[in-house]
Amino acid sequence: MTLELEQVEVRIPIGSGREVHALTEIDLVAVPGKPHFVVGGSGSGKSTLCSAVTGLLPGNARFSGTVKVGDLAAPALWGQRGRVIGVVPQSAMTCFTPVRRLGGQLAETVRYLGGERGPGELLDVVGLDRSALAKYPLELSGGMLQLAAIAAALAGDPPVVVADEPTSALDRQRSEDVVQLLAKLAADRVVLVATHDLAAVRSAAADADLSVMFASRIVETGTAGEVFDNPSADYTRDLLAALPENGLHPLPWPTPDLIDLPADYRYGG
Repeated sequence: MTLELEQVEVRIPIGSGREVHALTEIDLVAVPGKPHFVVGGSGSGKSTLCSAVTGLLPGNARFSGTVKVGDLAAPALWGQRGRVIGVVPQSAMTCFTPVRRLGGQLAETVRYLGGERGPGELLDVVGLDRSALAKYPLELSGGMLQLAAIAAALAGDPPVVVADEPTSALDRQRSEDVVQLLAKLAADRVVLVATHDLAAVRSAAADADLSVMFASRIVETGTAGEVFDNPSADYTRDLLAALPENGLHPLPWPTPDLIDLPADYRYGG
């Protein structure tokens, strides 16, 4: 199945007739066999894009456009969260109850979603030792918890997995390991990943598809290698120049406030 977004917009009212322009004119296609990473600075809209796909937008958000997996489109699609779309949240700790062992929680998730793989098999898929099943979440490292969160997202055997900033609390090596794992999982499913960690994507998933976001819009899409080596958007060039290995050049134009953002706003003012 293919994940398709067409002209997706999200507006979030904040009172007094004002609204946050959280997503604007988003077109995106993610296919099995190639992971799709969404990158951009803080406040660019990456997490909101994930929420629009998974149906986890704020209750007062106004959504328009099309999000579909195969023939199943939102909002009906959102009712199949876990079975059609597996979710890896920003904070792996939020996946689990701290006073219950990991194995019992994964087993309960598998039963609820009707998955075919047991907890031990899920840990095998993500490369986490089965001994973790007997541990409480607080006994696991950040990297182990992130792997466990990915295992939980796979519990219902979904054809789509959406991961929102899965490397945000990890060191460089763990970040690259998680990116490599998600790229591997894309062999037989759609994997959409929002991340600020361009270095990990460049190092571990150069063949992936990549969309760059700025101010609620996608400004560039291509393979990661193409975008990193020959960016076409001014924002992408400046974003890459800000990486440590490229000199830590500050962005000349900051991310704007998305409240009542003018429809014709583009990078550079």
